[in-house]
Amino acid sequence: MKSNKQKREEIEARRLKKEERLRVQARQDAELRRRRDVENALARGEVSVDTTRLAPSGSYSIPDFIERGTYRPESFVCKDCGIAEVWTPLQQKWWYETARGDVFTKAVRCRACRGKERARKTAARRAHLDGLAKKRPPAS
Repeated sequence: MKSNKQKREEIEARRLKKEERLRVQARQDAELRRRRDVENALARGEVSVDTTRLAPSGSYSIPDFIERGTYRPESFVCKDCGIAEVWTPLQQKWWYETARGDVFTKAVRCRACRGKERARKTAARRAHLDGLAKKRPPAS
């Protein structure tokens, strides 16, 4: 005949075993749901994220696209000309993974306005460097 202490220990062991089994099942279900969501997103034309190629951000928060696991089309309005544009998943993948842009940045200018802004900055830089060259005393 078992003592109450032995019975309680057996009951506790069964309870812990059941809790662990439920925890493992919940983890497996969550992973299955995440995989299914990613497969559905890829079928909708979204592009998967390769987190190993992203630039380190040093932040404690995680951007939505990393948590989701895919890039999805994002609409934005150009801050210069006001035209509505769409930042495609492939453009996002290039920006974040190839160019290693900051993961918290978003597109704000259309392609034409980006070219104009780049030309404006180049001209300003050239004018600045020309001004510095004029100020330097001639080398003797």
